[in-house]
Amino acid sequence: MSETGMARFIETAVLAIAGGYIFSVANLPLPWVLGALTFVLLWQGITKRKANLPPRVKNSGLIILGLYFGLYFTAETFMLLGPYFFPYLFMTVLLIGASIVISILITNWIDVDKITSVFGSIPGGLTEMVIASESLNARSSLVVIFQTVRLLTVLFIVPAAIIFYFNAQGQAGGAMAAEEPFVFGGWQYVWFLLPVAAGLIVKNKIPAGYIIAPLAVTAVMNVSPAMLPALPEILLIAGQAAIGASLGKNISFQDLRLGGKYCFVYFGVALLLIFISFGLGYLLASFTSLSLATAVLSVAPGGLIEMVLTASVVGGDPAIVSALQLIRILVIIMFVPPLLKWYFRKKEKQGEPQYI
Repeated sequence: MSETGMARFIETAVLAIAGGYIFSVANLPLPWVLGALTFVLLWQGITKRKANLPPRVKNSGLIILGLYFGLYFTAETFMLLGPYFFPYLFMTVLLIGASIVISILITNWIDVDKITSVFGSIPGGLTEMVIASESLNARSSLVVIFQTVRLLTVLFIVPAAIIFYFNAQGQAGGAMAAEEPFVFGGWQYVWFLLPVAAGLIVKNKIPAGYIIAPLAVTAVMNVSPAMLPALPEILLIAGQAAIGASLGKNISFQDLRLGGKYCFVYFGVALLLIFISFGLGYLLASFTSLSLATAVLSVAPGGLIEMVLTASVVGGDPAIVSALQLIRILVIIMFVPPLLKWYFRKKEKQGEPQYI
C-alpha cells in the first residue's frame, strides 16, 4: 500500500471509529455499523476524498461476524429449525412475489423498464442482482442505484423501528452485550482457525462465503465436544466498523443523484416491502412458536448482519434469525435470477415489451 493509500486508510478507520462511537453514545441502533457507514459516506460526499478500505479489511470483518453469529447456535437451535422451514419458505416466496409485482406495476408510471425495476427492488444481494440484470440487458447502473436505496432504507429503518417497538413494549435491552462476562480462552482460540480457513477456502465458491462458511463451521463446532471460547467485544466492534465503513465507501452522492427522482420512488417501494415483511413476520409468529421479534427479523428484507445484531438487542433468537436469513439469501441468489431470466425471455418471445 502506498503512503497516500495508507494515509487514506487511517483516515477512513478514524472516521469509522468516530462514527460508531458517536452513534453508540447517542444510543442509536447498530451504532458501529451505521455510525461508520454514515461518517464515511458523508466524508466522501462532502470532501470529495475517496475513502480507502482494502478488501481484506472488510472480509476480515465478515469472518469475525460469522464466528460471532456461529457461537449463538446450540444443539437445541438445530432441533428447533425443522418446524419453521416450510412456513418461513412460504413467507419468503410471498415477499419475493410482492417485490416483483410492485416493481413491475410502478413501471406503468415511470420511465424505467420492467427488468431494471424488478432487479432493482428484489431484496437480495446487490452484486448478484446487478450481474443477473446485465445478462438481460437491463440498465445495470440504475439497478445499482435502486439496490443502494433499498439497502440504505432497510439498514436505517428496520433496526430503528424494531428496537423502538420492543423498547415501547419493555422487551428490548439498551445495548448489545454478552450475557456473561468475557473470559479469555487461551489456547482454545486455536479452534477458530478452522472456520477462518473455511471462509478463505470457499470465499469465491459460494455467495457471501466469507461470512456463511465461518458461521456454519462455528455453529457445528459449537455443538460438538470442542470447547469454543467467547470472543472479546472489541473484536466484534472492529468487525462491525469494518462492514459499516465498507458500505459507506461504496455509496456515493453522485450515484444517488444519477437516479434522480426515481430514488424517491424506489425508497417508497422499499418502505412498502418493509411494511409487508412486518406483516408476514407477524403471521409467521402467529402460526409458529417463534417470538414476534425473531419472526419479524427473520422475514425482514435483511442484511443478515444487521438483522442478527438487532435480534441480539431486542431479545430475539440470533441463531434462528441467522439460519432463516441464510435460507432467504440462498433462495434469492440461487433461484430468483434464473426464474426471472426465464420469465422475461418468455415474455420477450411472446412479443411483450420489457424495455419501456
